[in-house]
Amino acid sequence: MRYFIQFSYFGKAYHGWQNQPNAITVQEVLEKALSTLLREKMEVVGAGRTDAGVHARQMFAHFDFEPISDMDDLVYRLNAFLPDDIAVQGIQQVADGAHTRFDAVERTYEYWLVKEKDPFLFDHAHFVKHTLDLDLMNEAAKILLEYTDFECFSKSNTDVKTFNCDVREAYWKIEEKKWVFTITADRFLRNMVRAVVGTLLDVGMGKMLPEDMRKVIASKDRGEAGVSVPAKGLYLTKVSYPKEVFDEQKG
Repeated sequence: MRYFIQFSYFGKAYHGWQNQPNAITVQEVLEKALSTLLREKMEVVGAGRTDAGVHARQMFAHFDFEPISDMDDLVYRLNAFLPDDIAVQGIQQVADGAHTRFDAVERTYEYWLVKEKDPFLFDHAHFVKHTLDLDLMNEAAKILLEYTDFECFSKSNTDVKTFNCDVREAYWKIEEKKWVFTITADRFLRNMVRAVVGTLLDVGMGKMLPEDMRKVIASKDRGEAGVSVPAKGLYLTKVSYPKEVFDEQKG
């Protein structure tokens, strides 16, 4: 039977989500916990990959196992076993063949920055001392919705077959001390959100005009976009699936 596990993590201590030979990852820690509690070597497949230091407020992974009689108890025991920076919210049986990565229809990220030094947000947000123009940044962000090819924001030498993404929302807002950038799309390229934010910050600081975003996108050149902002301010906040994924009777 196939199960989706919903969880969250604070990424500071991890070299991203995906297993790597010489670095600790969230996938490795989660697989080890499941294997210990289920007394069988377990492999989980995540909804995507987050880079080193990136956080997830909502993440999904799937795994296959025999019928689980008490999933609430398994969630409780997992949370007791896992380190404090990883938390499981739930486990649910899903349709046979359901896939956390390929069946996801939408993903949302937030990027947090602060304008004043704050020791309580040091590991949670990027500190920017420069004056920023929120309206200009939102004007430039809106241009993203007009395009689909975002090669200019992709990490160099990536092995993807297409640079196309359907960006459905992109905007900044101020929440108390934080400036929060929200972006939603069907998929994202490696390093894309951090490169987009870096480019928008160039607009906010007056280094670029909002209209220059079109030139950057048209160039398909990573060198034309802004620098990638630090990973510590980036959060995967939502992964969406069609409702039939969660109907195990249709498997």
